[in-house]
Amino acid sequence: MKLLVTGATGQLGALVVQHLLKKVSVDQIAVSVRDPQKALHLKEAGVDVRKGDFTEPDNLASAFQGIDRLLIISTADGDRVQQHTAAIQAAKAANVAFIAYTSVVNARESQLVLAHDHAKTEEVILTSGIPYVFLRNNWYVENEKDTILASVSGAPFLSPIGEGKVGWATRNDYAEAAANALITPLHQQEIYELSGPLRTHTELAQIVSEVNDQEIKVEQVSVESYGELLASSGVPKEVVPFVKEIQSGIRDGALAVESNDFERLLGRSLTPIQEGIRELISK
Repeated sequence: MKLLVTGATGQLGALVVQHLLKKVSVDQIAVSVRDPQKALHLKEAGVDVRKGDFTEPDNLASAFQGIDRLLIISTADGDRVQQHTAAIQAAKAANVAFIAYTSVVNARESQLVLAHDHAKTEEVILTSGIPYVFLRNNWYVENEKDTILASVSGAPFLSPIGEGKVGWATRNDYAEAAANALITPLHQQEIYELSGPLRTHTELAQIVSEVNDQEIKVEQVSVESYGELLASSGVPKEVVPFVKEIQSGIRDGALAVESNDFERLLGRSLTPIQEGIRELISK
């Protein structure tokens, strides 16, 4: 059985490969990356490194040749639906037997601005006829790194999401879940809603307080004010509206999805969020 992970030099993909190396023999693992030079360490470890750029569809079919099970890690930039569609079509042309795809919680019903691309991608996979699982990820605790580090340095913990709840978990847990999804021969479900325990920013800040043994003050701000603060701190002007839309969606409950799928797929309890926060602070 030959497995392939796309985007294997990215933050999530690199962790997925690390987990696969612990779970299966190296000759079963392949990766596709835009720049193979950045994956020399994987090649030296015995991983089959292939060039695969989602913006260059012609090379994807050869990148996926001989692959039985494929993990498509969603791309970050550009026309994601077009890129994902190219990968799915290439997978079909290469007779890939199974696709796992990193989506977002409640993708086809969510009003979160991120959900549209994921919902469209899920539709393309469904239409392809290739057996699949959708890994509907909630939020990495690492997404809060800047806010957490600012707060332990004495700044207020700024929260534009009000009482909105989030299922934070560590990126490493999401990566191991993806690795497990790829190597599991038979899944009893086709959609995994991967959410940690639901918490507000106030609850997350309280955990930061306990981890770092200091009082963290939460300052509730409007989404509009948050956008102005981002712009004044140097965040590119074209990025600010997108971030504001995400925060608005979280505020309205888009990430408040409860499920025990995460622990079922991991086969263990989630890493305590305290450990993830402690690691962020110590780096």
